[in-house]
Amino acid sequence: MTHFDLVLRGGTIVNVHGRCRTDLGIRGGRIAAIGDLGQAAAAEVRDCTGLHLLPGVIDSQVHFREPGLEHKEDLESGTRGAVLGGVTALFEMPNTKPNTDIPERMADKVARMKDRSWCDFAFYFGGTAVNADRLHEWEHLPGCCGVKVFMGSSTGDLLVADDEHLGRIVANGRRRMAVHCEDEPRLIERRPLIPAGATAHWHPLWRDEITALRATQRLVTLAERHRRKVHVLHVTTAEEMAYLGEHKDWASVEVLVNHLTLAAPDCYDRLGTYAQQNPPVRDARHRDALWKAVADGTVDVLATDHAPHTKAEKDKGYPDSPAGMPGVQTLVPVMLDHVNAGRLSLERFVELTSAGPQRLFQIQGKGRIAVGYDADVTVVDLGAKRTIENQAMATKSGWTPFHGMTVTGWPVQTIIRGRTVMRDGELLAKGVGEAIRFLA
Repeated sequence: MTHFDLVLRGGTIVNVHGRCRTDLGIRGGRIAAIGDLGQAAAAEVRDCTGLHLLPGVIDSQVHFREPGLEHKEDLESGTRGAVLGGVTALFEMPNTKPNTDIPERMADKVARMKDRSWCDFAFYFGGTAVNADRLHEWEHLPGCCGVKVFMGSSTGDLLVADDEHLGRIVANGRRRMAVHCEDEPRLIERRPLIPAGATAHWHPLWRDEITALRATQRLVTLAERHRRKVHVLHVTTAEEMAYLGEHKDWASVEVLVNHLTLAAPDCYDRLGTYAQQNPPVRDARHRDALWKAVADGTVDVLATDHAPHTKAEKDKGYPDSPAGMPGVQTLVPVMLDHVNAGRLSLERFVELTSAGPQRLFQIQGKGRIAVGYDADVTVVDLGAKRTIENQAMATKSGWTPFHGMTVTGWPVQTIIRGRTVMRDGELLAKGVGEAIRFLA
């Protein structure tokens, strides 16, 4: 009789192309069988009747602030929040102190995860004017998911503002390159427009839609010239979506939970500087365009850009307050609420959070519930009603922009390579995280 380590019985398995209520057998950290497993022997059989089993959710843009900024977050607290929220793997960003821009610092980050990370992980390598000519050597380092470039200034000092150096980075590599697209010259030009005593309502006026569109157009032009695939992070504008929809050969598209859920001016009325992030949350016209792009397939990936700052830092007056909001722990519940509201299907959610990242970044062994793949499963209760609260957040910052929001749909189990790391809000297996493997 076939023996399994774990059988998840009677749940509804969801992949991109549909769903099926059946059993899932896990052995040796991988999915070993899908179908009616009858009385198959197993170390544990778990009844999942009424629950949905999703491929492990991947958050492909987070900032965990370690090394150098651990008062905001660290790798342990960030990954702990991830698994509490049903996230099984993530990509972490390079704008730390020091930046992740030489091989030794990449190796240091991977080493810091040993016995501390609650989930699987990979790190972006920061592209700069200084290291541009070596990036083709370093983008394949162990634990590296690719190169990240900031075209506009944000948290930290990684910035490549001119086309000469940006073009060198684009030309020196083969893997898909992730880019924060805001036009730095326009940001500098418009900064004096912010009046004394301005509130965070000015943020989307300073960092306007032209600032975003201009940078995205510059990037795609270079990508086409050098025949390098690029990934445009956190797209916020209707104009960018229209442009990117015509340039999918070379550019993939990410949207954030925040930009799909919040809108100006209401978010700034309620949250003030706590709603401040780069690029900004914009008005409903742009939010509607993002949802349209989700529906028509322009959007490839959904992420959070989890970027925590302390309350004391966010309480500084605008524009001295730092940009960024936490979000890795709330990705799944907030988006399941959108699923329940009919804004997207559960299958499309799976495409954006597991199959999409796998396809774009060539992740090995993840992104599907299929025999032979890593047994990464996000188990959700679509009918559960919960209220998101600050005190439940694992982030060191201690807050969420969704505090007080009642949602329908909640992650109830986080399973990573067959290990149950979270069940019904209880943490069970610290330190199981490993570096993600890539096919290319």
